Amino acid sequence: MFPFSDSTLSLLMRGYAWLPDRMRTASNGTFRTRLLGKPTIAVRGPEAVAFFYDERHVLRAAALPDPVLDTLFGQGAVHTLDGEAHRVRKAMFIALLKDEKGVAALAGHVARRWREAVDGWGRDRVVLFDETARVLSLAVCDWAKIPMSDAQASEMARDCTAMVDGFATCGPRHLRARRARARQEKALAALVTRIRSSQEAGVTASALEAVAWHRDPDGEFLDPHTAAVEILNIVRPTIAIAWFAAFAAHALHRWPRHRELLRSNHEGTYAEAFAHEVRRFYPFAPFVGGLAARDLAWRGGHIRQGSMVLLDLYGQNHDPALWEHPYRFDPHRFTGGTGADNPVAALIPQGGGDATRGHRCPGEDITVTVLSTLATELAQLDYDVPDQDLTIPLSRVPTGPRSGFVLSLP
Repeated sequence: MFPFSDSTLSLLMRGYAWLPDRMRTASNGTFRTRLLGKPTIAVRGPEAVAFFYDERHVLRAAALPDPVLDTLFGQGAVHTLDGEAHRVRKAMFIALLKDEKGVAALAGHVARRWREAVDGWGRDRVVLFDETARVLSLAVCDWAKIPMSDAQASEMARDCTAMVDGFATCGPRHLRARRARARQEKALAALVTRIRSSQEAGVTASALEAVAWHRDPDGEFLDPHTAAVEILNIVRPTIAIAWFAAFAAHALHRWPRHRELLRSNHEGTYAEAFAHEVRRFYPFAPFVGGLAARDLAWRGGHIRQGSMVLLDLYGQNHDPALWEHPYRFDPHRFTGGTGADNPVAALIPQGGGDATRGHRCPGEDITVTVLSTLATELAQLDYDVPDQDLTIPLSRVPTGPRSGFVLSLP
């Protein structure tokens, strides 16, 4: 049923372009191959999203290889769980990351830390990606009440970006990611231990304390290492918004008319539409994967239990069947639709499905709100863009402007 050829090398060489290119020539919107020797099927589209995020079809436990866990998510993370264990752990993240007041408070910390950073730039050239990662690290530590000096927050920013940068590769980037994760897990595990030894159980006035006192279905606290992993699964994705911030600057540089629209942003509606279009247009996660929970039928074909199932994120976000002029940057596509006509429903840069019940990232509200805040701040800032390499190589995962987007204040 599956071809003998293995696509692992092609994936590593082609990055984001690998799966969309294969899907263009696939029959019935389905592509079959092998990855690391395992039978693999790739699917795309709204029906595929519902199919993929149904736990009766696809499981995440044991689907993520150790190199990804040891860099990006962490061993024992919520991403590795299914069933009741996943629902209970996920509920903690939902309570923290989808609370409107909490999201707004985090955005407020981001705006304050951003303005402090800008005041310190002077006429020096700065790499926007690096500076934004540092700002986001300071802001999320403020919000989560993680005690950090500015120097420690800067180290956290470097380590968390290294974790993301090294998960999909081998060699020095991957080794740097492993070391970064080990360093931060050790420090945060010690912090969790101190909290538990110095205050009354159940005090949850912050995200840090909520994780420290969380109980899994067995009624037990998370061990300090797993608690540290889950704290990082709040901090790391927030810092990773730096990739989207660099893309937002890239879009404002290429299509400067959006700057005035953001400056005159009415009640935040255009900023939110701009954030959605940045997430749709630019490459972030190429796909997500899981294992077939049992023998399955998909569009007339058979999927054997244990096969790898991939959901094509980047391809769906550029599918002409779903998006008019998909390679045109146009935030207005997100300003008109409501209800069933809302195009946000088809947008899956961070996965799909119901975040409250499935494996969809619960931090999307934070991503959209924080990116809207940063895009508005960028649009209001007068800066120069010196000559630099702003190409975005699709062969590299994760990718971004090669220069990190260098700017300077006039």
